[in-house]
Amino acid sequence: MNVVFDFGAVLFTWQPAELVRRQFPHLTPTAQAAEQLARDLFHHEDWQGFDRGDHALDEAIARIATRLSLPGDALHELLAPIGERLAPIDATVALLARLREQRDAQGDLRLYFLSNMPAPYARVLEQRHDFIGWFDGGIFSGDVQLAKPQPEIYRLLETRYGLEPARTVFIDDMPANVEAARGLGWQAIHCTAPDLLGAQLQSLLP
Repeated sequence: MNVVFDFGAVLFTWQPAELVRRQFPHLTPTAQAAEQLARDLFHHEDWQGFDRGDHALDEAIARIATRLSLPGDALHELLAPIGERLAPIDATVALLARLREQRDAQGDLRLYFLSNMPAPYARVLEQRHDFIGWFDGGIFSGDVQLAKPQPEIYRLLETRYGLEPARTVFIDDMPANVEAARGLGWQAIHCTAPDLLGAQLQSLLP
């Protein structure tokens, strides 16, 4: 079996509303305002193009600053260090450790990642977190100019590592990404609570 992990909100904390609330408190007086600003910032091509590696962070910041009338220097303070701010989720790292032990003992399991992650952040995570080396392979969106839920990025992981869709379990926090995987014949888990992942995964593994 193959288990494929997303990173944000599965293996690493990802709380965009909290990030923008801290950086722009005067614009986010309520939780709803913070959620809306986070959506306006991150759920747009200005950011998603950076995610895919189509343009650099400076260009993303310039586009976002113009579109949302936000100061570029404050956006840079928010966005440049995100790689350092992504903290591991202990429960998922512990699950990954157990799966690694199973793989090393039994050899019937492979571990991969498929993450929408800009290349600069990916390099920071690789340098900071040894457990990324536990994976048998993976793909960051920023390295391949593709992003979930595009079917092509799932197919690229399949072909690169010889994955059989029916024997592949994908874990992601975004419903659209989960549905895209299922549409390609993968099994999938919509991760809403990392503490529950172990039990959810156990029910799908032989």
